[in-house]
Amino acid sequence: MPSADMLNDLIPVFVTLFVIIDPLGLVPVFIVLTQGTSAAHRRRMAIRACLTSFFILAAFALIGEGLLGIFGIHMPAFRIAGGTLLFLIALEMLFEKRSQKRNQRAEQVHQELEDDHDSDDEAAPAPKPAKAQKGPEHTIPDEEADDVSIFPMSIPFLAGPGAIASVMLLMGKFENNIAMQASVIGVVAIVMVIAFIFFLLANVVAKRLSPTVATVVSRLLGMILAALAVQFIIDGIKQAFF
Repeated sequence: MPSADMLNDLIPVFVTLFVIIDPLGLVPVFIVLTQGTSAAHRRRMAIRACLTSFFILAAFALIGEGLLGIFGIHMPAFRIAGGTLLFLIALEMLFEKRSQKRNQRAEQVHQELEDDHDSDDEAAPAPKPAKAQKGPEHTIPDEEADDVSIFPMSIPFLAGPGAIASVMLLMGKFENNIAMQASVIGVVAIVMVIAFIFFLLANVVAKRLSPTVATVVSRLLGMILAALAVQFIIDGIKQAFF
């Protein structure tokens, strides 16, 4: 069983990663990108996106500091730069700019994929007309549905620059504590499981979540993230100059 001190350290770790990855805010993005596909396809996309994102973040957690060393970048400098990046993300959350940009990007990707399908259909020979049938809304066959699990769901949405920087900052914070570093990777896995559940329940979550509640929660989490970002910057300055 983890000690009380360990739990106290893990709470801000979970809050930081949950806010940065923002699985709840990605639900509308997932709905847009998988619109018209079957439930089985959406489930596969959710599994691939979450697994890929976990392995990407775990890899940067384990070897990220070594990669920085190759370029001559030390952790204090990375803490200051990463904290600044997280602070900018927090400002976007506070002023509701982040979700707007992310949804616009999802709409753009979805439109590009549809345009590709349209151009392919024009190049292919016209099929013979079929008899009109009454039934449920048309669902895109799985073999024709686009694979959005790696791009853009995993990169840049789930495992974007902010998430990568956060994982590396948290690993650096506990650089002398193997148990806490393992716990950070465990928290990444937990957040990805939560994201997977949200994606499976995307339609239900989107219908039940009030826009007002989502705005309030986003701003509260943005304020918490801003405070954590400032703390990262302060820690980096202390290590660099004192």
